[in-house]
Amino acid sequence: MDAEKQVLRILDEVLSLNGRGTSFDRDTALLGAIPELDSMAVVSLITAFEEQLGISIGDDEIDGATFASVGSLSDFVAAKLAV
Repeated sequence: MDAEKQVLRILDEVLSLNGRGTSFDRDTALLGAIPELDSMAVVSLITAFEEQLGISIGDDEIDGATFASVGSLSDFVAAKLAV
């Protein structure tokens, strides 16, 4: 499964979007555009990525740009998976 599909699955699951996440594409804005994505949800997403994908994400690796869109988040996760 590619990184974008995994990101969409985890977004839908963690944010309880009830399938809305499946309609998102790379250009879908996240931070500031999806009410469910608040600061606590960001922490939950990072934890879910680490647990479900077996990656480690340091606090200094994340900023607002990482969560700007599905594409930016997918690219970040893909890079972590490639390490």
